[in-house]
Amino acid sequence: MSKIDFSDINVPELIADMWEPLTEEQREYLSEHFTIQNFKKNEVVHFEGETPTHLMCLLTGKVKIYKDGVGGRSQIIRMMKPVEYFGYRAYFSEQAYVTAAAAFEPSVLCLIPMTVITKLIRQNNDLAMFFIKQLSNDLGMSDTRTVNLTQKHIRGRLAESLLFLKESYGIEEDGSTLSIYLSREDLANLSNMTTSNAIRTLSQFATEKLIAIDGRKIKIIEEDRLKKISKIG
Repeated sequence: MSKIDFSDINVPELIADMWEPLTEEQREYLSEHFTIQNFKKNEVVHFEGETPTHLMCLLTGKVKIYKDGVGGRSQIIRMMKPVEYFGYRAYFSEQAYVTAAAAFEPSVLCLIPMTVITKLIRQNNDLAMFFIKQLSNDLGMSDTRTVNLTQKHIRGRLAESLLFLKESYGIEEDGSTLSIYLSREDLANLSNMTTSNAIRTLSQFATEKLIAIDGRKIKIIEEDRLKKISKIG
């Protein structure tokens, strides 16, 4: 992890949804306390079991939230995209982190001490409502993901993951290729399956002309059929 020159990064503009409810005095206070940090690909942002100290906001890049499981397998819990906030729930609940976070690609994060966030929340009801909404959205996403990963069969889980990646990161200029390139292992960890099952199911989808595969690039060809597979599980 290394600090970088953030003179060309307009943080207030990037975190406008959190910045706008603040008074001028509160904005000045926040500006004095946040830091911008650069993380290399695969660099750990925080470890499972670590004591939370900062609110983290992903400004550029991609970050995965994951948990190491039995036999060295990891489960990817969430994939963060700009501009999303994380790392604060554990602080509010007075717990250590129950997951870890790592940069999926070179990423820039804004870090704000939770003591600063707590002080501002006590002063500003609109900011408090902002975090209530953030936590509520996160809880809803977590509930949905739990159902998807535990009640759907392998094909349904993989179709769900591909659609999730499209919704989260979009597609390239060709109108169909996912704008994120996951290894088969990462895709398996996101879909709660073994790597061999992910490879086999991807090949089946390609044979059925639902997708096209070129290395780590995945092109969505039949999105409606993937949605149907995801829905029926």
